[in-house]
Amino acid sequence: MGKIKMKMTGYKKFYEEIKARVVSARISAARSIDRESISMYWDIGKEIVEKQAKYKWGDSVVKRLSNDLTNEFGNSHGFSPHNLWRMRLFYLEYKDSAKVARLVLLLSWGKNILIMQKVKDIKEREYYINTCIENGWTHNVLLNQIKSDAYRYSLKAGKQNNYTKALPANLAEQADESMKSVYNLGFLGITKPVLERKLEKRLVERVKCFMLELGAGFCFIGNQYRLTLDGTEYFIDLLFFNRKLKSLVAIELKTGKFQPEYAGKMDFYLNLLNDRAKYDGENPAIGIILCADKSKITVEYALKNTKNPVGVAEYRLTNRMPDELKQIMPPEKELKEGIEKERDDFMLEEAKAKYGESAAFKKTIIT
Repeated sequence: MGKIKMKMTGYKKFYEEIKARVVSARISAARSIDRESISMYWDIGKEIVEKQAKYKWGDSVVKRLSNDLTNEFGNSHGFSPHNLWRMRLFYLEYKDSAKVARLVLLLSWGKNILIMQKVKDIKEREYYINTCIENGWTHNVLLNQIKSDAYRYSLKAGKQNNYTKALPANLAEQADESMKSVYNLGFLGITKPVLERKLEKRLVERVKCFMLELGAGFCFIGNQYRLTLDGTEYFIDLLFFNRKLKSLVAIELKTGKFQPEYAGKMDFYLNLLNDRAKYDGENPAIGIILCADKSKITVEYALKNTKNPVGVAEYRLTNRMPDELKQIMPPEKELKEGIEKERDDFMLEEAKAKYGESAAFKKTIIT
C-alpha cells in the first residue's frame, strides 16, 4: 500500500512539472509570435515610408498593397488599409528613438496601438511600455493605468515601481493577453483576467452608492441581478428602479473600451426585463453602459437598430436616452470623477497590500 502511495505522489509532482512546462511553452510561443509579427509590422511601415519618399508614391499605394497582400494571405493577417497606415505611423513614431524601438517589439500590437493613441509624450510612452512589459498588464489594465495617469503618480512618488505595480497581472493574464494577437496558435489556452474582474466589481459597488446618493428616485434592486432564459442564467451588474420614470434601469460597467457586442447584450437584457420583471403600469426598462473609453462612431453603429433606450458612456449619455433620465442622472463630470477616484483608490490599496506602507508609498497617497 505504501509503495502505491509513493507512486501516486511521484506522479502528481511529475504531472505538475509537465503542466508548468506546457503553460510556459504556450506563453513563450505566443510571445515569440508577437515579437515576429511586431517586427514584421515595423519593417512594412519602414518600407512604405521609404518607398513613398523614393518613388513619390501617393496614398493610393497603401490601398493597392492592402489588396495584394489580402489576396495573397487572406483577411486574417491584419493587412487592411487602416492597419497598414498604423504600421507606417508605428515606424515614424519610434524611428528616432532606438531604445523605445527595441522595447515596442516586446509588446503586443493592440497595446502598442493603445499607447500611440492615448499617449503623445515619448518619455511617458516609454514608461507605459516598460511597466506593461514588467508587470504583464492586460489591454484593459493598461488602459485604466493610462486613464488614471499612473505616469504622473510615479513622478510624484519618486519611485516608479511603487505605484506602477499596483496591478501586477498573474501568469494566466499574461497568457491571455499574448493570445489576442492575430498570429496566435491553436494550442494556446485562454483564461479570464482576474484583476479586471476585481476592479470591475469595485467600480460597480461605487456606481451603486453614487446613484443612491443622488436622491433622484433611484431605488436599488440588486447586484448581479439574475435572469433566466431557456435554462441559462444571465446577470446584470446593477439593477435599479426609478420612481420618477417608473422604469427599471439596468447598468453594465466595463473596465475597457466599448465593444459593439455590449449594446446587443444590453438590448437582450432589456427585452428580458420587459418581459419577465416589469410590472403592469411601468414604463419600458432603460439601459446604461459605462466604459473606460469609447469610439463615437462605433457607439452610433452599435445602437443604430437597437429598439430599447440605451445610453453608452465614457460616462456620457447618448441621444437614445430619454430626456427625463438625462435630467435626473448625475452630471457627466461628477459621475466620471466618482468612478475614476474609486479606481485610483483601488490601485493604491492593491499596492499597499502588496508592498506595505513604505515611505515612498505614503508619499504616493499624500500627493
